[in-house]
Amino acid sequence: MSTENISFASLNLAPEILRALEEFGYTKPTPIQAQAIPIVLEGRDLMAGAQTGTGKTAAFALPLLQKLLPLASTSASPARHPVRVLILVPTRELAIQVEESVRAYAKHCPLRSLVVFGGVDIKTQTPHLMKGVEILVATPGRLLDHVEQRTVQLGQVQMLVLDEADRMLDMGFMPDLKRILALLPKKRQNLMFSATFSNEIKKLSADFLTDPVLVEVARSNAAAENVTQKVYLVAKENKHELLAQILRGSDASQAIVFTKTKLTASRLARQLQREGVLADAIHGDKSQLERMQALEAFKQGTVAALIATDVAARGLDIDQLPMVINYEIPSAAEDYVHRIGRTGRAGASGIAISLVSPEEEKYLKEIEKLIKREIQKEETFIPARATRAPHSDHKTATHKSDTSEHEPRRTATPRAMAPKKKSGDEWFDKPYEPTVNATTADKLPARPNSSKPKGEVAALLGGLRRQN
Repeated sequence: MSTENISFASLNLAPEILRALEEFGYTKPTPIQAQAIPIVLEGRDLMAGAQTGTGKTAAFALPLLQKLLPLASTSASPARHPVRVLILVPTRELAIQVEESVRAYAKHCPLRSLVVFGGVDIKTQTPHLMKGVEILVATPGRLLDHVEQRTVQLGQVQMLVLDEADRMLDMGFMPDLKRILALLPKKRQNLMFSATFSNEIKKLSADFLTDPVLVEVARSNAAAENVTQKVYLVAKENKHELLAQILRGSDASQAIVFTKTKLTASRLARQLQREGVLADAIHGDKSQLERMQALEAFKQGTVAALIATDVAARGLDIDQLPMVINYEIPSAAEDYVHRIGRTGRAGASGIAISLVSPEEEKYLKEIEKLIKREIQKEETFIPARATRAPHSDHKTATHKSDTSEHEPRRTATPRAMAPKKKSGDEWFDKPYEPTVNATTADKLPARPNSSKPKGEVAALLGGLRRQN
């Protein structure tokens, strides 16, 4: 299907929605938007495969707003604003950005939207829910928290969206998804968006989609064509030096650096800060406020390197991000596609660099097999580091520079004891000899005769034996 001559105005969207799009400078839909919007407006279930950064949020948000407009109300009564659209996402950051996009598109529509996620006090979200919202963006765990507290009702949901469904399965949300699906009306429209199509995703689609239309704007599991991919083969212990060298280069005005663990992300951010690189970390152990502050600093350009784990980076939408660096390549090849999708968004070019140690080469082969291409290998040059003198011998090295560096250490020998000086009187030099005073010994009392018969003693608990 050719989408070159399609405009938003030709997709039968309401003037209020078109006006908001024009204010943001959007006039021409992306391929996923041009294909998905008509299908959703027809009321069909949709299974869409799209890379991150292709505009998939608008692909489901715009038609859903269009379908909700006839039901919009200006009344202040919460009863007139039930939850009609439920959008489930895997992470807090993605939830925030999806709701911001929905609110922007609904700028001139009398429709309410809200985002709920974990990591913050649930009591701050409850008053907004009680006022009524038509569009609810949520992470699965926090949505179930509100369900248990009876602060949200899902009995009137007409449309369900699973965004980044593959990541939700990777994060173990399947039990939560099944609980949520059981709370929704049986008759509803379902939309599922995923960057990869694994067997688990296909099984999930079979469970909750009804006769879906499949839309793919790129080859399944493919990486974006406008992203230049490079691999540096480097020893694990040299990765930090190479990373610092890359970040100081002219191409790395800003970069997201991916690690596998939260501990590595924090340690790497501290090391880069000590070396003068403007870096910060974003991962699950940080509070929501800290994560939002780090993300905002990165967007404003006050942070040059954002060190992130896979989960925390999901949904990060940074305009014109020039570079993504895999400090540790992921064990799952699909995660590589998600990572490098942070750059080269909306048609822009980008660079994806992977630092691969010998232990990780097996994962690199799986990635190349998945994306069906061999990634360009680059030469690695790491400048030799100056060695420092041992701290414990600092003073010795300073004052004894003429001494050989490899001269063996002298071991201390025990000092001989000086001979004891004789005293003037020889009596004091004689050894001690105990003497017994004979007169005193004669006066000692004699010891009693031990042959005297002892008195009888009663046996324990048995009394004395009778003697016949």
